[in-house]
Amino acid sequence: VLPFPSQVVYNRVGKCGSRTVVLLLRILSEKHGFNLVTSDIHNKTRLTKNEQMELIKNISTAEQPYLFTRHVHFLNFSRFGGDQPVYINIIRDPVNRFLSNYFFRRFGDWRGEQNHMIRTPSMRQEERYLDINVCILENYPECSNPRLFYIIPYFCGQHPRCREPGEWALERAKLNVNENFLLVGILEELEDVLLLLERFLPHYFKDVLSIYKNPEHRKLGNLTVTVKKTVPSPEAIQILYQRMRYEYEFYYYVKEQFHLLKRKFGLKSHIRKPRPRPKFFIPSPLETEEPIDDEEEDDEKWLEDIYKR
Repeated sequence: VLPFPSQVVYNRVGKCGSRTVVLLLRILSEKHGFNLVTSDIHNKTRLTKNEQMELIKNISTAEQPYLFTRHVHFLNFSRFGGDQPVYINIIRDPVNRFLSNYFFRRFGDWRGEQNHMIRTPSMRQEERYLDINVCILENYPECSNPRLFYIIPYFCGQHPRCREPGEWALERAKLNVNENFLLVGILEELEDVLLLLERFLPHYFKDVLSIYKNPEHRKLGNLTVTVKKTVPSPEAIQILYQRMRYEYEFYYYVKEQFHLLKRKFGLKSHIRKPRPRPKFFIPSPLETEEPIDDEEEDDEKWLEDIYKR
């Protein structure tokens, strides 16, 4: 019997399917009787040392078993003398994440036409209707670094250098993925992410895939789709690739790890053909777009090792 983790943290990355997952967690918490601890703070991901200590204290004293979720950069519980929880997260293609966020801030989603006005009431009309190509090609702050350096800090942590696009933050984020996260999934393969979560954390995620596939839940999930999205020109997208090169290095690293994980459990999913890799990347020999057949391994022993990290 695998150890039952009574403390799970989902420090969800913005616009990476987290609202869909939180909808599922609300259903699952009632079904399985765990304490779902959510936060109303959506726009404060970087914390001072005192704020980190206070948040870790509040999380650690929650009724167990709990699953805590908030948009917040990685917190090192052990640094402040706390027990390190099991971390999970999901990321997506960086350009797609950026575009989803760009239009969501302006126009919201299908849950209500005035959602965007509530979310960004002070946004001027000329900013709200700013053409995405103009924003990128003319190097507006919203479409250039450091604002495009978004996903990596969620895994790098609270250190000031985690906000600076570069190798240091990238390598630290990779290290944390390896040492502190049970699973980092890919939104483009969400069903496989849910399958693995159900396998690794059954006390929290048992039956999650059947709930996700339920037509009534799908109807609710569709309401969270961003409206009025348009696709930038190929020239603008190529510029985004260049500006987000560290984000893409991290994304492809996580994707490779996720596919290796799928191989261990024999998962072969039908996924859309991936978009071509940006030209500045040299494919890694370890990368595999689809898991391939492998010799059977001791799944339970491997999973037990992860819990012991």
